[in-house]
Amino acid sequence: MKQDHKHLIVLAGPTASGKTATAIALAQTLGTAILSADSRQCYREMTIGTAKPSPEELAAVPHYFINSHSITDNLNAGDFERLGLAYAQELFARRDVAVVCGGTGLYIQALCSGIDEMPPVNKDIEAGLHQLYQENGLAWLQATTRKEDPDFFATAEQDNPMRLLRALVFKRSTGKSILHFRKGIKKERPFHIHKFALDLPRPVLYQRIDQRVTHMMAEGLLDEVRQLLPYRHLKSLNTVGYAELFAYLDGRYSLERAVELIKQHTRNYAKRQLTWFRKDPEFEWLPATGAVQAIIARLQHLR
Repeated sequence: MKQDHKHLIVLAGPTASGKTATAIALAQTLGTAILSADSRQCYREMTIGTAKPSPEELAAVPHYFINSHSITDNLNAGDFERLGLAYAQELFARRDVAVVCGGTGLYIQALCSGIDEMPPVNKDIEAGLHQLYQENGLAWLQATTRKEDPDFFATAEQDNPMRLLRALVFKRSTGKSILHFRKGIKKERPFHIHKFALDLPRPVLYQRIDQRVTHMMAEGLLDEVRQLLPYRHLKSLNTVGYAELFAYLDGRYSLERAVELIKQHTRNYAKRQLTWFRKDPEFEWLPATGAVQAIIARLQHLR
């Protein structure tokens, strides 16, 4: 049963669209806290490459699910569903409104609608496939997934390595396609959900992404990645900004080429985020400038 006076405001959008600053301003206006829905900012060891909020931003309003775990925890969307609901319950015990901010679409879906329960996978198979992907690249991953799970591949985001890897791990671990475990039943939540997403012209977004990567390198991303070399086999580190610099440290790319690839792969990721969120008709898209005022205007009854 819904608690009519409890409201979850979701602020989503592609990377570098201004979600962090907007969410902080929104939470300050509403006198509440922020629950992060980012699959990497929760890890203490990954800071620069995840564009984590600065210490000043984290101090401006309370944040949940940032710096809360170690990379060795290897969380997934099911873990976030459980954690996110617990965080929301804690927040709603003291406040009527909570803000969710993040760009990981599957985590937002897990929190708002739930996700299908999946059987455990073989961790050795998972680690081995992630290693093979790092060594052989996306074309190998696409060809392997097409061969071993053609039904999934036919409808998959074929340029999304995380989705392909996940499907391949399930196929090899269980002998069945991941499609077999998907039921798509939406779970009811005991609070109201309001979904907003930030929209920027594509050229502006891509320029901001390139500038962010340049800033990350100046802030010491390479040193951060170098310190994480002993853990490079972990799934949490098989992500944009880290994988390319691991390859540079292996001697596969020049540093200049690695940085170019980070920018390119981040732009590709932003495009996938836009595709994901636009498939959800519950999202209202807002210009990044003035988004706080627009959200408040649409939620006057929460004031």
